[in-house]
Amino acid sequence: MDITSEQALVDAVKGAGGPVAVQGGGTRGVPAGGTVLSVAGLSGISLYEPGAMTVVAKAGTPVAEIEAALAKENQRLAFEPMDHRALLGSKGTPTIGGVMAANVSGPRRISVGAARDFLLGVRYVDGRGTVVKNGGRVMKNVTGYDLVKLMAGSFGTLGVLSEVSLKVLPRPETQATLVLHGLDDVRGVAAMANALGSPFEVTGAAHDPAAQNTMLRIEGFETSVTYRMDKLRTLLSATGAEIDVQGAADSDRLWAQTRDVAAFQGKPGDVWRVSCKPSDGPALAARSGAQAWFYDWAGGLIWLLANAGHDLRAALGPFDGHATLVRADVETKARLGMFHPEPAGLARLTSGLRAQFDPRGIFNAGLMEHAA
Repeated sequence: MDITSEQALVDAVKGAGGPVAVQGGGTRGVPAGGTVLSVAGLSGISLYEPGAMTVVAKAGTPVAEIEAALAKENQRLAFEPMDHRALLGSKGTPTIGGVMAANVSGPRRISVGAARDFLLGVRYVDGRGTVVKNGGRVMKNVTGYDLVKLMAGSFGTLGVLSEVSLKVLPRPETQATLVLHGLDDVRGVAAMANALGSPFEVTGAAHDPAAQNTMLRIEGFETSVTYRMDKLRTLLSATGAEIDVQGAADSDRLWAQTRDVAAFQGKPGDVWRVSCKPSDGPALAARSGAQAWFYDWAGGLIWLLANAGHDLRAALGPFDGHATLVRADVETKARLGMFHPEPAGLARLTSGLRAQFDPRGIFNAGLMEHAA
């Protein structure tokens, strides 16, 4: 069912006789049963105010279209949303509604925040077929529920987004990445923590155990980047690692590969993402039973490649964080669940929220049963 207007979306929800699978561009491999309800046709930038650094777009608007419009004004989506297609082997076009529904946040999350932190307002259709608007084009919200934050990361289970309002930021003049060679996981995570604790405004911190490379990005005006990079290099010389600096073009390519998990693209096996305390990362990875892994968000996010069907959550045991199954076959996703099991109290709370927003339980039914 292809939707091209908000009223058509309302009519489709009201007329739904059973479960519907809410979908944008269909690029993220989210398993959901029922009739496909695609909002990809609900597309277009409704309003863009470069001076106010805000953009309003319909949910099915391609991310690339928004990024192109922002680039003309030397602005960008600072949260650096991942493109899942090469990793998952999916087709389609990433949409801004899909990005916000999944709260897709890239390497720059450690410095600017998550996708949800840039979401100013939403319009969506709830399970009763009612259009709800919350927030606006300013950073202020005085309603009882912060629906903007609730919708981000809800994966379409609370309502179907029809329009989003976003804060955007200026594009920096340049960037560079300092690479430390030869550090193991523990020393690499320690180096990233040291860099983030410095005053040099690191906007990306990742560690690749396979190559033993620890990568630290700095962005801004060219003179400032050069100055801060020199200072960061001096700070980290105590690690004893060999150090080099990648210029703007190589740095941009390096972080695009990190963002889109290029290391696991085209390789057989299941892909997991684990969110944890950075200091816990090396121990978790070591006991995960995975074939390979790498760290983003200064160690707070671990991407892991595991044998097909491997129960990574069981291997990890209890820990302060959660493990999401990003890529696997249908049977494995059905058996293990895409999302981490919730504690009983939180499960009751989220179940109550879904009952309020979607009383018939039709949106992406069963998807979030294991959500964290």
